[in-house]
Amino acid sequence: MSSVLDQQSAPPAAAVRPAPPRRRTRLLALPEARWALAALGLFLLALPLHLLGGPAWLWGALFAATYVTGGWEPAWEGLKALKDKTLDVDLLMVVAALGAAAIGQVLDGALLIVIFATSGALEAVATARTADSVRGLLDLAPATATRLLPDGREENADAQSLAVGDTLLVRPGERVGADGLVVDGRSDVDQATITGEPLPVAKRAGDEVFAGTVNGTGALRVRVERDPSDSVIARIVKMVEEASETKAPTQLFIEKIEQRYSIGMVVATLAVFGIPLALGDTLQSALLRAMTFMIVASPCAVVLSTMPPLLSAIANAGRRGVLAKSAVVMERLGQIDLVALDKTGTLTEGTPRVTSIHPLPGTGLGEDDLLTLAAAAEHSSEHPLARAAVEAARERGLPLPHATGFSSLPGEGVTATVAGHTVQVGSPSRLLTDTAPSDEVVAELEITGRTAVAVLRDGTLVGVLGIADRLRPDAAATVTALTELTGRTPVLLTGDNERAARHLAAEVGITDVRAGLLPEDKVAAVKAWETEGLRVLVVGDGVNDAPALAAAHSAIAMGKAGSDLALETAGAVVVRDELATIPSVVQLSRAARRLVIQNLAIAGAFITVLVAWDLLGNLPLPLGVAGHEGSTVIVGLNGLRLLREAAWPRLVKETA
Repeated sequence: MSSVLDQQSAPPAAAVRPAPPRRRTRLLALPEARWALAALGLFLLALPLHLLGGPAWLWGALFAATYVTGGWEPAWEGLKALKDKTLDVDLLMVVAALGAAAIGQVLDGALLIVIFATSGALEAVATARTADSVRGLLDLAPATATRLLPDGREENADAQSLAVGDTLLVRPGERVGADGLVVDGRSDVDQATITGEPLPVAKRAGDEVFAGTVNGTGALRVRVERDPSDSVIARIVKMVEEASETKAPTQLFIEKIEQRYSIGMVVATLAVFGIPLALGDTLQSALLRAMTFMIVASPCAVVLSTMPPLLSAIANAGRRGVLAKSAVVMERLGQIDLVALDKTGTLTEGTPRVTSIHPLPGTGLGEDDLLTLAAAAEHSSEHPLARAAVEAARERGLPLPHATGFSSLPGEGVTATVAGHTVQVGSPSRLLTDTAPSDEVVAELEITGRTAVAVLRDGTLVGVLGIADRLRPDAAATVTALTELTGRTPVLLTGDNERAARHLAAEVGITDVRAGLLPEDKVAAVKAWETEGLRVLVVGDGVNDAPALAAAHSAIAMGKAGSDLALETAGAVVVRDELATIPSVVQLSRAARRLVIQNLAIAGAFITVLVAWDLLGNLPLPLGVAGHEGSTVIVGLNGLRLLREAAWPRLVKETA
C-alpha cells in the first residue's frame, strides 16, 4: 500500500480515474426481446376481451398472434434440437400450449407461451450485456501510446503495434500503454483496476506497471515487457470470456430431468393413443383419451412449482436491495459451500479515512492542531490520502488556514507554507532520514495495516497520521453469519498487500487469507475449490474480480462502486452495498428451494392420480383440466409465500 502524497496543486483532468465508455446493447436490438415484447403486448390486449366476453373472433385472433410471435422461435429451436436427437422442454411447452388450445384452453396455452418467450428474452439480454462489458473492458487500455525512438524523438503509436523492448513515455494523468518496467522517473500509479488496491502505488525504476492503469503526477519511462495481446487487461478479458463459454450450462432443478420427462411424455401420449386404437377403440375416443393424458401429464404445474418460489424470492430480495438476475441465480445461491470475499470495496468501503492522529509530545500540538496543519497543506492535492485528511478536518469542523507555495514531489509528499511555517506531509521513509521518535508509532500503524503519514513543521517532525480503508460496519457479523450457513469460514481473496489483508481479516474473523493476487490467481483459487467439489460464492466489486466472478458457482457484486464488468458478470448485485443482505439472500434461496421441492411433490401427486385415472378408468376431459389447473393454482399460491415481509431472513442486523 502506498504511503506517499504527491499530487500537484492543479492536476490534469486526465488524472481523475476515467470510466470507459459504455457499450450497451439496446434491449430492442435483440430479436428475442422484440418477439417476447410483442407476445406480451398481444396477450395483454386479448386477456380483458376474453375475460369480459368480447367477440371471440377478436380475442381469438389476438391469442393466435400471441402463439405465433412468442412460440415460433422456441418451436424452431426445438425442431433443430430434434435433428440432434434431443428433445428440449421449450418444444414440449409449445406442444402443450397447442394441445391446450385444441381443447379450448386458449388462455392457458397463451400464458405458457408468454412465460417461455419472456424467459428466453431475459437470458438473451443477460448474455448480451455480459458481452458488452467484456468488450468495454478493452477501452481501459489506451488506443495509442507515446513511443520513444532511439534518436530521442517521440511518436504517437498504436498500442497494439507496440513490441517487447519499446520504450514508452507516460505523462502525468495518462494511462499506461502496455505492461512493462519503469526505467526512469517516479510517480504514483492507480492500479485499482488490476489489483484492487485502494491507494495509488509509488513507482520508480525497476517497478512493474500494467496497461490501462492511470499514472499520477510524475512522468515515467516504461520498457515494454509483454506483447499487448498478452497484457494483464487482455488476459482478464480472455478469462471472463472463457469462463462464460466453458462454464457448464446452468439449469433449474426441474430442468435436470427435462430430457427423460419430455421423451417419456411423448412416448406415453403416443401409446395412449395408439394402443387403444389398435385394440379396436374408435378414433375419437382414443384421441380424446390421449389429449386428456397429455393435458394432465403436461409439465405446466411442474414448471410453476419451480418458478413462483424463485420469482417471489427474487422480488423479496429486490425490495431489500439485492437484485438477482434470474431464477437460476436465485436457486444457485442456496447451494453454496464456501464464500470468497474481496477486500477493498467489499469488506471495506473502498475510501481511505483518517483512523488515528498522533501529535508528538513537546510540540504543543493537539490532535486538532496536527490535523489542521496536514489538511491545510494538502488542501490543493487530489491524492486519496490528501482527501482523507481534508475530509477528516471537515468532519471535525476545523477551519483550514490558507496555504501558499504548494508543491508536490512524486514518491515523497507535499510541501506548503501554512501560517508562516513550512509544512511537509508525506511518507515517513522519504521525509525522515534519521531515527526519529515517531519510529515506534509508524511501526505500530504499519503492523496494523494502516498507512503512516508524517507531518513536519519547519523541518521538525510534529506528528503522524494513520490512514486506512474503513471496514464496513456489518462486515464481522456478515462473516459470522456466512460461516454458520456454510459450515466454513469465508476466505479473503485480495490484490492488496499481505499485512493489510491479514490485519483486516483478523478483525472480521477470517483465517484463510490469500493476498497479493492478480486476477488469474483468484480464478485459480476458485477453480481449485471447485475441483474439490465445493460450490463457491465469490463477492467482489472490481474489474480484477470479474474473472473469478465468472468462474464461480455463484457471484455477487457490490453495486455502488462496482465496475461495469463486475456488475454484468455477477449473477446478483447488492445495490446499497449492505453486506448484511448477503447471508440473508443465501438463506432466502434455501427457503425457495424447500418450497420448490414441496411444490414438486404436490404437482407429482396430482399428475400421478390424474394419469392413473385416465389410464385405468375414464377421466372426463373437463375434470382432467380442472385437476390440472387446480394443481397449478395450489403450487402457484404456495410459491408466493416468499413475497411476505416475514419471509426475509434477518440473520444480521442491517445498517440503515
